[in-house]
Amino acid sequence: MIIIGEKINGAIPSIKKAIAEKNETLIKKRAVAQAEAGANFIDCAPSTSTDIEYETMVWLIDVIQSVTDVPLCIDSPNAQLLARILNEGHVNKPGMVNSVNEEGTKCETIFPIIAGTPWEVIGLTCDKDGIPSDPVKKVEIAKRIIEKADKYGVALNQLHIDPCVMALATKADAMDDFVYCIQKIHEFAPEVKVTGAISNISFEMPARKFVNNGCLAYALEAGLDSGILDPCNEDMLGTIYACEALQLKDKGGRKYNRAFRKGLFGQKK
Repeated sequence: MIIIGEKINGAIPSIKKAIAEKNETLIKKRAVAQAEAGANFIDCAPSTSTDIEYETMVWLIDVIQSVTDVPLCIDSPNAQLLARILNEGHVNKPGMVNSVNEEGTKCETIFPIIAGTPWEVIGLTCDKDGIPSDPVKKVEIAKRIIEKADKYGVALNQLHIDPCVMALATKADAMDDFVYCIQKIHEFAPEVKVTGAISNISFEMPARKFVNNGCLAYALEAGLDSGILDPCNEDMLGTIYACEALQLKDKGGRKYNRAFRKGLFGQKK
């Protein structure tokens, strides 16, 4: 499974404070920890006001790249800002763009820039009316994003569709909807990857880690390819490695055993 480390995001209070104070130490610590835990991409999400988002994004990129070469996931709802970051070459090597959707011309802004490059991209299943609660509508939006990616020459195996996981507390069938989207997107375009912010499922639930781990296991069984999550969370990481061994994606549990020996599941090294 492809892991997109979620821990450098201005929506997190400690990161918001670090950004405001230009605390490079905390940002570097988070970046290194996620890299060492095995993140394939490190999310870089300022989540600030629009007037300082560009400067903050550039600062975050520079700080993270000073301590790790794990590819970045540049994260903003502002497609013009993402396009500017891409065109100005602030990122040392191709990573991931988070995100595009069917609101306005976000796909049309980003896809021509990354077409023919190794850059990967996340497409959210929302449009001008927001995030639909109906999974059938989510899949319809996903199909439109996929068709646009193909039209502009973006390799479909570099496109990750995020069906926008809903909270179990407010939608009892949130897990069924997620599984439905994963399966239907893969039926439509097997090359396309499906991703999701796993912790969304447990919002406003007690003992959230159990809900998150259950969601992750079900989603992996359904065919989830990547996830936006905390790679330093030993429970989540253990679930990923265990599921891959059980599904024969890691035959003989070699990756699982290596991770155990490295102490990634919380036991003493």
